[in-house]
Amino acid sequence: MATILILNGPNLNLLGTREPAVYGATTLADVETMCRSAAARAGHAIDFRQSNREGVLIDAIHEAGRGHKAGDVIGVVFNAGAYTHSSVALHDAIKGVEVPVIEVHISNVHAREPFRHHSWLSPVAAGIVVGFGVDGYLLAIDGLVRRAARG
Repeated sequence: MATILILNGPNLNLLGTREPAVYGATTLADVETMCRSAAARAGHAIDFRQSNREGVLIDAIHEAGRGHKAGDVIGVVFNAGAYTHSSVALHDAIKGVEVPVIEVHISNVHAREPFRHHSWLSPVAAGIVVGFGVDGYLLAIDGLVRRAARG
């Protein structure tokens, strides 16, 4: 059973209470439960993490890259939060390892403030899911599972 890393960046620990009009009432614990169920139905395990620290996220991507090479990790679902729009270091981490990363955004970032329109991650992501609420995590999991099945 291969693993999917679900990686969440800064402030996502506040889901359910932070700007519910934008992000909804679903908590990060609820998202984890949804992801575990979806992955289990597809025959995969989930490694679910959240950090407000950029270096911790970079280390997790490096670790996922090693796991992917070993055949233990099929990919990463990554909601980098605000780091999406500011982190060249996360771009370089993704580019530097050979693990497929699906970039996820709960809200439609292109319909929000102009600074949210640019992503440093998109150019190195295998795919992007934007604006489907927390269901975007499930779409990303499905995409990784389908990608892995194609070989």
